Amino acid sequence: MLIQEVILENFMSYEYSRVPLKSGVNVICGPNGSGKSSLLLGISVGLGQSYTERSKKLSDLIRWGKDQGRVTLVLDNSRRGPRRPVPKINRDQIFLSRVLRRDGKYWFELENRSASKNEVVRLLLNFGVDPDNALIVMHQGMAEQFITLSPHDKLKLVEAAVGLEPYRENVLDAQNKLNRILSQEGSVERLLESAEQTLNYWREQYDRYQQKKQLMLKRRFLERELAWAQVSQKEQEAAELERQLKGMKDHLEQVNFEIEGSEDELKAIQTSKESSNAEWAKLFEERLRLEGAKAKHEFNVSSISRSVEELQTWLKLHEERVAELANSIESLRDNLAKAHSPQNLPVALNEIEKLCSTLQSSFSDVVELKTKELKGVLEVSKNAIMELVPNISNVQSMMEKVTSELETLSRKFLDHRVKLALLEYQRQNLTGSLDDLEKRLGTLVADIGVTAKRAGEMGPRIVSLMSMQDILDEIRMTDGRIAALADVSEDIEHMYESYSKLYLELKEKARVVAENREKALTEVKTRMEAWKQVIRSLLEHVNLEYQRIFLQTGATGWVKLLNEEDVETAGIEILAGFKGARAIPLDAYTHSGGERSTATMSFLLALQQHVQSPFRAIDEYDIHMDPKNREVIANLITSSLRGLNAQYLVITPNQMFFEGRDVHIITVQNVEGGSVITEVV
Repeated sequence: MLIQEVILENFMSYEYSRVPLKSGVNVICGPNGSGKSSLLLGISVGLGQSYTERSKKLSDLIRWGKDQGRVTLVLDNSRRGPRRPVPKINRDQIFLSRVLRRDGKYWFELENRSASKNEVVRLLLNFGVDPDNALIVMHQGMAEQFITLSPHDKLKLVEAAVGLEPYRENVLDAQNKLNRILSQEGSVERLLESAEQTLNYWREQYDRYQQKKQLMLKRRFLERELAWAQVSQKEQEAAELERQLKGMKDHLEQVNFEIEGSEDELKAIQTSKESSNAEWAKLFEERLRLEGAKAKHEFNVSSISRSVEELQTWLKLHEERVAELANSIESLRDNLAKAHSPQNLPVALNEIEKLCSTLQSSFSDVVELKTKELKGVLEVSKNAIMELVPNISNVQSMMEKVTSELETLSRKFLDHRVKLALLEYQRQNLTGSLDDLEKRLGTLVADIGVTAKRAGEMGPRIVSLMSMQDILDEIRMTDGRIAALADVSEDIEHMYESYSKLYLELKEKARVVAENREKALTEVKTRMEAWKQVIRSLLEHVNLEYQRIFLQTGATGWVKLLNEEDVETAGIEILAGFKGARAIPLDAYTHSGGERSTATMSFLLALQQHVQSPFRAIDEYDIHMDPKNREVIANLITSSLRGLNAQYLVITPNQMFFEGRDVHIITVQNVEGGSVITEVV
């Protein structure tokens, strides 16, 4: 027994179901579409199969509307005698789950921890279960597929189911070993033949080798001479570079000297410019001062001239008003005389007239005095202006002279800056060229060292009497003569002895390989006989059981081994004859569906006593059987497992009658889109 319980969660039509299984025959029955095959599919997925006859992806097996499904198998790990099937898990039950997700991620869980596919495979090997073998887990339609398999493929499935694969592998290993030895023997024979021909060939090569040896000696001398000639040429190139380097350093030193002189001249010009600028600034300030004084005196002259004019204007106006007043007094006097005014009024008028005269005289004196004073100041300002004009002109001349000197200094400064820039550029170029020359010289010196070392490895230094071109021409001529002897080996003196030794060794190796071939042939025959014996023994028992079972269905037939002398083409052929017809090979064209199902089930039942797996399953094996054969096969299923600690899962849509009470029946029904499991007690 392998599986105690199957737990399906969101798997196909199952939302959550726990399906208990028992040892012996477990029958899953129910109408089509109820979810019977889904139960076996769930077990297969839980055991690690990727086969799904109803979908291309495992994610399609998740119940509609759910993101994740799970299949959990409760495996029976109880003791079988002194030990458990999986000793490292010291419990009677092992929980193996497989989780499916809608996003395409799947994983195994073993005892509530994540497990790899390899761990699951190793676990099932402990139980002796191969869920990928169609004779152990036969899904819906696989019975028909089994019939269409070639006899060779049928035999391989049977070997895997009953545990005889190692015999086949032993034969194949021995045959592969024999093939390798045969290939090696052919290679040794070809080598032996080639060695004999080569040995004869080397007898004729010694004289040519002596000639080639002399030419090789001459070439090595020429190579040595060429190497030292190259050293001499590179030394000459280095001497020339050193000469150029010295000249360039002298030139750079001269440029540096000129740059220092130009920099000193620039500093002197800059100092002169700064001095001239200071002098020009002083003259400018002096001119500003003189121009200010001149402007002040010119303003005084202008102001005093206006004041004198105003005084003259006021004096004239005053005189006019005094004259008008005198006229008024005179007129008044005449009017008074005519009017016979009092005597004292004319006297008063005379007094007023005298007063006006006195005022006129006093005002005239004040104006004249003020005018004279202003004219004096005006004369002083004019004299001051006359004195300032030449001073201003002199200062302006001095400023123009200083400006001219500054322009000259600026031009000289610019010229020296340009000259200095050119010298700097020249120094930069010289420095770069100097660095390049030094690098070239350093590289050349290093190259000379390497070349001299390489030449020294060829021999002491020699003075060549030929040019390098003449040496190269001589080497080419020598190479041409050596090329004509290119097929001559340098080890010709030892070749004949070596090939004689090799020839003897190959003869000995050929003898050993021949012995190994005979041993391998014996081993292949021995292993082949062992394989044939176990296969014959198996098929004898299976054939007898097949005939016994077949007779109960009213048919005849047998199982035979084809091409037993060749393990790679050997196969099983199943023959069946119904209703008195002659037994012929079972195929899909000459037998009806019911006949094929009956023959296939008879063969599977005949094989049950030899199958190692504790779990076997078949889906809808009886779909084409008539009621009689369906009942016969059902009873044979229970009888074939008696005495075996095996668990058989049978799925059928038909109502069946099983003799005895050792059959565990489970019904599956579809209720509102979900599968419901019911145990029949």
